[in-house]
Amino acid sequence: MSYQFHDLTQACHDDWRAYIEHDFVRQLAAGTLPDEAFRHYLKQDYLFLIHFGRAYALAVYKSRDITELRHGLEGLKTIIDVELGLHIDYCREWGISEADLAGLPEARATMAYTRYVLDTGNRGDLLDMHVALAPCLVGYGAISRWQAKQPFTVRGDANPFEKWLQMYSSDEFQAATHDEIAWLDARLADVTPERFAQLASIFRDATRLEIDFWQMGLDQSL
Repeated sequence: MSYQFHDLTQACHDDWRAYIEHDFVRQLAAGTLPDEAFRHYLKQDYLFLIHFGRAYALAVYKSRDITELRHGLEGLKTIIDVELGLHIDYCREWGISEADLAGLPEARATMAYTRYVLDTGNRGDLLDMHVALAPCLVGYGAISRWQAKQPFTVRGDANPFEKWLQMYSSDEFQAATHDEIAWLDARLADVTPERFAQLASIFRDATRLEIDFWQMGLDQSL
């Protein structure tokens, strides 16, 4: 049997839908999310990006050939040299300074997911880590596509979160999502049923931790 990324989402269908269609995501699309909930999310997402960079640094170390090494390095450079700067600029638009970000306490939901990814990568191989990251990397693209189909989604100046919606619906981000799915499909095609079951467990746990990350934004909890 040949597996694909779609099989991972099907293996934890209910959790995946709960993540993609979470109330936080719905309220973002509708423009009704409380500002403080969004600011809390933005702050914690800054910390998440730092650990995301660490994960790609680990991916470089875990690489077994020059192609994998370059792939990990490009991801690391994009996060550290581009995405973090863009995130800091966006936070300023919401009244959050770089100094505020530098002194943030890390929420339990942030620690849980980021450390799970790093622990999974340390214990396993490159595929284990990419599967653990997939709910974030691939999930945000899926969320954007789901939001675009919903009748309650508000676009343009009427939605205070329009810039966030634009970011993940952009051709560039959607292309990155499809590239990651293609990377996963190529490697999942060769795994045994026993190995797939292990990867499905990783994906399920990571998806549940992403659900907690959304819920943290609504609860504004540390």
